[in-house]
Amino acid sequence: FQLQASGGGLVQPGGSLRLSCAASGFTFDDYAIGWFRQAPGKEREGVSCISTSGSIAYYADSVKGRFTISRDNVKNTVYLQMNSLKPEDTAVYYCVKSVTQRACSYGDIDSWGQGTLVTVSS
Repeated sequence: FQLQASGGGLVQPGGSLRLSCAASGFTFDDYAIGWFRQAPGKEREGVSCISTSGSIAYYADSVKGRFTISRDNVKNTVYLQMNSLKPEDTAVYYCVKSVTQRACSYGDIDSWGQGTLVTVSS
């Protein structure tokens, strides 16, 4: 399995970024895909998850209303639109593949991408 995350960078507080995750090596629309993040000195945390069809999405409380996850099953790509970014969103963001169709708990994950760094700072 390969998960290639991109789109990270430096953005000012209140700004926006869109992360992309291009997947290959498996039947993309058979599995839920999600995003985790790890801030400096902190444990990895789940950010968002989207079901196989895209009809179900989950968000961490800390990003609800600001982040939107979506997927394109033709392009084998998942997106994370991040708006109203805050300094506490600074982290390395990892794209992950679940073994299930609709859940992305830590124990459901069998593949991790390489991560993309998001820095929110003025």
